[in-house]
Amino acid sequence: MSELNFFDKSPSNQNLIDLFDGQWSSRMPSHLGVETGGSAGLHDDDRVRWALELLGGVSGKKILELGPLEAGHTAMLEEAGASEITSIEANASAFQRCLIVKELLGLNRSKFLLGNFVSYLRETTAVFDLGVACGVLYHMKNPVELIELLSRRVERLFVWTHFYDEELIAADPRVKQYFAGCWNASHQGFEHRLHAHGYGEALDWKGFCGGGSESSNWMEKSDMLDAFEHFGYRKLGEVVEPTHPHGPAVWLAFDRS
Repeated sequence: MSELNFFDKSPSNQNLIDLFDGQWSSRMPSHLGVETGGSAGLHDDDRVRWALELLGGVSGKKILELGPLEAGHTAMLEEAGASEITSIEANASAFQRCLIVKELLGLNRSKFLLGNFVSYLRETTAVFDLGVACGVLYHMKNPVELIELLSRRVERLFVWTHFYDEELIAADPRVKQYFAGCWNASHQGFEHRLHAHGYGEALDWKGFCGGGSESSNWMEKSDMLDAFEHFGYRKLGEVVEPTHPHGPAVWLAFDRS
């Protein structure tokens, strides 16, 4: 690619990937014949399959997806039969990578929106059959507000998120170094604790895929589960990853009780 951003090679799938060289997080499906440099298997994700099984699938359903990153889960949802997917991404670079994947895979039932999904949820009157919030809750400044907003608009919900566990995090110095204090918080009458988490050197990566601030607030798992219940969700399933390399994580599936 020239300094003027012109490609002098023949058109190819790899050219599209190379527009964001060094920024990709995920591998692409092998049939595309491209190399991203990313390692995450988001186009073939057991977490999504687990959630769809518990939630009764997505065939013919209207889906809200928060933070699609590179549209890997979006593609899985289309393949599973979703009739309409509204996918909201605030990171401009990630949004453009989603559009590249949409082109490469021919996704035709997915609409990608560039903007803040919290603002969207505050303003929209739309109702969705199922929500996908994978890798977003722990990037929030006010995670309970997101739970409350989702409860107004989403009937069934899949969540994957990190959470704060004092014992597990203390045992992993690589994770512990990013935390700096905790405090009591309240949202819409729900009392809980928040733990400040900084992104550290990850902010320097041009493919940064965290939140829109230099830090976020993690919840304790018990508070998180209580928050979902407080705002009307019933837990259908839970899988805990206590030794995830970036901190303890949990898979959760809910419906409206």
